Amino acid sequence: MGIKGKKYLIGVVILILILAGGFTFYQWSGQNGSNQKFRLAKVEKGEINLVVTATGTINPVVNVLVGSQVSGTIKALYADFNSQVKDGQVIAQIDPAIFEAQVEQGRANVLNAQANLLNAQANLENAKANLTKAEVAVLDAKRTLDRNRPLVEKQVIAQATMDTAQMNYDTAVAQTDVAKAQVESAKSQIESFKAQVEQTKAALKVAETNLRYSTIRSPVNGTVISRNVDVGQTVAASLQAPTLFTIAKNLTEMQVDSNVSEADVGRTAVGQDATFTVDAYPERIFRGKVSEIRNAPIIVQNVVTYDVVILVENKDLKLKPGMTANVSVMIAHREGALKIPNAALRFRPESAKKEGGKTGPPQKAGQQAGSTEGDQGRPGRVWVVSPEGKPTSVSIALGITDGTFSEVIRGELREGAEVIVEQTSGKKASAQSGAPQPLMRGMGR
Repeated sequence: MGIKGKKYLIGVVILILILAGGFTFYQWSGQNGSNQKFRLAKVEKGEINLVVTATGTINPVVNVLVGSQVSGTIKALYADFNSQVKDGQVIAQIDPAIFEAQVEQGRANVLNAQANLLNAQANLENAKANLTKAEVAVLDAKRTLDRNRPLVEKQVIAQATMDTAQMNYDTAVAQTDVAKAQVESAKSQIESFKAQVEQTKAALKVAETNLRYSTIRSPVNGTVISRNVDVGQTVAASLQAPTLFTIAKNLTEMQVDSNVSEADVGRTAVGQDATFTVDAYPERIFRGKVSEIRNAPIIVQNVVTYDVVILVENKDLKLKPGMTANVSVMIAHREGALKIPNAALRFRPESAKKEGGKTGPPQKAGQQAGSTEGDQGRPGRVWVVSPEGKPTSVSIALGITDGTFSEVIRGELREGAEVIVEQTSGKKASAQSGAPQPLMRGMGR
């Protein structure tokens, strides 16, 4: 190779070194210099809400299950689905024939017991008369005995006559004892028959009650939302009362039984506002208030929830029992709050990651926290772009969050400031904008 060729080769090597150094500087300046790119979001003031979300079921406030206390065959139905019923209105009839026969039998038993009582009372009067007669015989026998005693001593009459008088007296006394016993027996029979009369009256009352129960009446004013029997069907009430109808007392007032997780139930309270939607009317928002937080846990596959009851008006009857509701309970509300996107709390520049410096505790976008008066808030950190074009951290204190934005309650951020939510290098920005990448030409020539 000649001198000219060597010079050409040296020139090519120098050119390659210059291009390589320029490309390296370009990459370094794009990542660490003024070409570094960020996506920014403005700090603004506005409304922010902390809510607890849950799913629930819409139910009537008062749901009455109407059953039957007697067994029998359904003879007639006087109410159906959606029927409006009044308190005491007949809604079904069980065949009363057997119960009517039992009532007649009970009445006959009462009459028979009363007749037996009258007979026992007559027997008592007869026994009392016999006792009186026996007592008179005793007196007569005693007078005869008393007359004969001095006569025997004077031997006017024979001893046999005296013995006969004594026997007659003893016999009269014994008959008196028998008569007294018959009187006591008649009295006990009267008490027994009195008890029998009361027993038959009680049996008659049971039969009359069963006859009355064969007519099913509505216990409340309301709307029939379920009918579980048909005419001719036999109902058996031997173990438990079968449910014939389900009646909602008032469909203009409903409640949502929502399942709130154990992590959120501590922040819910009676009186909080709540909103919910149903699939039937996805564009409409229904409003209500928390009326009760039930203590009984609901455990499904080791997940614990609690029933938070929300009362809602239903004057237009749009809400129907059993609908699924997507509920949001308002825990806290801020008007004119200084707020930042939760993405800014998650951002961490590459330089901070490489240095391993402290950037504050990690923030969760969905963290549902709140702050009360005097609360110092949750510590947080965001990044802003310095005049030199580099990310600079700013410490702040956070209040409530709605999952997308978080409230800033203390810090050096002001309305209108811009915080970094994402970092994009110059190379990525070029690729996203469709600009061609720099190419090295002439190498190897």
